[in-house]
Amino acid sequence: MKKSFKVLALGFVAVMAMFLLAACNNSSGSVSVGIVLPTKDEPRWVQDEERFKAALEGSDYTTEILFSQGSSAKEKENVETLISKGIEVLIIAPHDGAAAGAAVEAAKAEGITVIAYDRLITDTEAVDYYVTFDSVAVGEAQGQYLIDNTSGTGVPLYLYTGASSDNNAFLFFEGAWKVLQPKIADGTFVIANSSEAEALKDKPELTRDEMSAILGQVTTNWDPNESKNKAETHLTAVSDDLKGDVAILAPNDGTARAIADVFSADPAITSYVVTGQDAEKASIQYILDGKQTMTVFKDVRTLVTDAMGMAIDVLEGNTPETTGTYNNGAADIKAKQTDVIVVNKDNVKSELVDSGYYEADEFTGLE
Repeated sequence: MKKSFKVLALGFVAVMAMFLLAACNNSSGSVSVGIVLPTKDEPRWVQDEERFKAALEGSDYTTEILFSQGSSAKEKENVETLISKGIEVLIIAPHDGAAAGAAVEAAKAEGITVIAYDRLITDTEAVDYYVTFDSVAVGEAQGQYLIDNTSGTGVPLYLYTGASSDNNAFLFFEGAWKVLQPKIADGTFVIANSSEAEALKDKPELTRDEMSAILGQVTTNWDPNESKNKAETHLTAVSDDLKGDVAILAPNDGTARAIADVFSADPAITSYVVTGQDAEKASIQYILDGKQTMTVFKDVRTLVTDAMGMAIDVLEGNTPETTGTYNNGAADIKAKQTDVIVVNKDNVKSELVDSGYYEADEFTGLE
């Protein structure tokens, strides 16, 4: 009898210990959706963070957002942290599309649905979905703007790109080259700062390796300081016949502002048209002040809504809606694309203020 009681008592203690452990685990808070963003050093990703937080307000689902700060090792650590918190969906904008493969494979091994956000994760089958803007269309819009807003022939063209580690940088450049190449081949533009691009000027479509060679010369690594240094080096190296009225393909707003500052300070530059991307607040002011010419507006509200809608579909056992596929080198990844909008001084108010993206009092000189 005593032995039976002792066994029952031990069993009761064991059961209570399990309940207490479960309670402790629950109090620590499991997370429904884990989100990993590449850096807090670019305004774009800080905006995304705020919109992701707002997207799940009032729902039964929880999220945690971690930043990789430009480190693939930190990115993998972030994913492992989120896996340990019981996430069911991982949304990740990779710092390095290829290096992120190991991180998402770890998530996939735990049965977690992986959504690549804005940047494609390459060379792995461990990606379920991709939510993106049409990156080729971004480059096409930038290139077409340069064509439409320059005149004459022999216009010096300065090419700058994003980081070689970012698959989007290739897509942006692919789109820009598609529209610019015929105008380079016919002499409308003269490439000023890339011998690799000059050697390929008669080739309408470039291979990945050919684009890599060009990016190797003109990459900014998405870094304004690197952009500034590279632009200064280029302007020092060229003769005055590659100055005057110029066209500049800058990949995003942070690099555009840095490059524009350098070109505007050179007395041999009489005018410049410079592209951008992301509609950063500082660049909208630059556009209003005449220092930057345009930006490609990618409404992250829509992208966040698409990504979170996809995550909720997964959590609720539904199949997310997709609009196409992207091949990442290992598989065709189902994707949902969002359109992009060209913004310049003429439509800042209608596209960015009237739509509620920014407030009018955040700028000066807004008409």
